[in-house]
Amino acid sequence: MRRLRRFVMLLGVLAVVWLLGLFWFANQIPNAVDDPTTRTDAIVVLTGGSLRVENGLQLLAAGMGKTLFVTGVFPGVSVPALLHSANAPDTLACCIVLGHVADNTTGNAIETAAFMRKQNYHSLRLVTSAYHMPRSLLEFARAMPGVTIVPNPVFAGNVKQGQWWEWPGTLSLIVTEYVKYLAAIVRPWVIGEAQGGAAHA
Repeated sequence: MRRLRRFVMLLGVLAVVWLLGLFWFANQIPNAVDDPTTRTDAIVVLTGGSLRVENGLQLLAAGMGKTLFVTGVFPGVSVPALLHSANAPDTLACCIVLGHVADNTTGNAIETAAFMRKQNYHSLRLVTSAYHMPRSLLEFARAMPGVTIVPNPVFAGNVKQGQWWEWPGTLSLIVTEYVKYLAAIVRPWVIGEAQGGAAHA
């Protein structure tokens, strides 16, 4: 019984820590574009969320970057098709590059890092959904430690950031993203431990 009580107390402490971490994480989600004026070498859009590509195209048209790199594009999608789907002018086609390899945020960061090295670019404006920004910044900073990253969050109308715990859809979205964020933090340690174990096997 003593061991059981200790186990239950430990679970309670872990639950409180996890819950406090969730509120901390939710507080890290931006509610505005803090730096809307700095021009960067590239504008990078992560596919998978509402209004991301449209926002990136608007930034490119406004001259906020030399090139728009869209990472994680479905295979077979071309630049003209992308412009058509977003009702954007064909004149932007000259400055758009599509990445078709990435299928998750880690892959987005790796694919973008390769693009940045190839172009010899040193700064980027990162365009993704606001709730996705903390994890994206973590992955991108890890993949490109020498690159200046300017966050440019996109705000979808169906995500209710104010009083987010009162909206089941938004609550589920933020909890899921928080769990993925925690997994991204510990992933290097897990990989290191696995490689260390393999080396000693």
